[in-house]
Amino acid sequence: MTTAPVHAPTPAHAPAPSPSPAPAPAPVFGRALCAMITPFTESGALDLDGAQRLAARLVSHGCDGLVLSGTTGESPTTSDTEKAELVRAVRAAVGDGVPLVAGVGTADTRHTVDAALAAEKAGATGVLVVSPYYSRPPQDALEAHFREVADGCGLPVMLYDIPGRTGVRIEPDTMLRLAEHPSVVAVKDCSYDLLGAQKVMSRTELAYYAGCDEQILALYAVGATGYVSTVANVVPRRLRAILDAFDRGDTHEATRLQHQALHLIEPMMTTNLPGTVTTKALLTTLSLPSGPVRPPLRPADPETATALRAIHDHLVTHSG
Repeated sequence: MTTAPVHAPTPAHAPAPSPSPAPAPAPVFGRALCAMITPFTESGALDLDGAQRLAARLVSHGCDGLVLSGTTGESPTTSDTEKAELVRAVRAAVGDGVPLVAGVGTADTRHTVDAALAAEKAGATGVLVVSPYYSRPPQDALEAHFREVADGCGLPVMLYDIPGRTGVRIEPDTMLRLAEHPSVVAVKDCSYDLLGAQKVMSRTELAYYAGCDEQILALYAVGATGYVSTVANVVPRRLRAILDAFDRGDTHEATRLQHQALHLIEPMMTTNLPGTVTTKALLTTLSLPSGPVRPPLRPADPETATALRAIHDHLVTHSG
């Protein structure tokens, strides 16, 4: 006869088992985001078919979401109509489940609100709003600008702090106040201010994204959500692997992968050529959708493109 196993009684003083912590909510835009280039035809027109093919590839290669019409997407030289067309085309290519953040920031608050509404209508998940450039508003005016945009559309807002291009910081204290707005949910950080970033991350629930590829692991290690990467246009899996290694507790491997990626990040992002130019040059050598850059940008010379391709191939082929 089979007898049931006897279990020792739980002592009366034994503490009740702790409930498992609830999983953290998924970031509204994901972790691994690509700041996608905007493909053009050889004549300089918007290449919507190329944009759809590139977007589908990026998602299939590990990107959680895409940022369209940002700095890398040549937003200063694409029209409002083209920006909306790009969102619609990419949405059709990747489906409804992929976050699409549309760059809508301009130097004009009213124009920015209109662009945000157009992005919402076209199918964007959120909007990327850069500080108004050239006019260099003081912090109270800057805060009012972002609040007006956030109030004026129904999409969550990612603030874009890139003072090297705009001429004005979004100061940490301004970030703290803006974080109280229910529609301000994220930051793309290109401030190179690790102290300021940690101050905001430690006091708010804003989703922080490294906007500079060389800082992906540094910001992620102190609480960032992920990255918005230009280099992900060409090596999306390589960059995602940094986050994945860190998440599973293998900080040594995460560091190794970040250091490996620097071999490509440095020539793409820290030379005298903008990242848009180097990215399009490399994509062209890989026979991926790209096309020319629009003036005043100029294409990379053939020697630069060849050198970038050699670095890319070595990274992909010889790095474990």
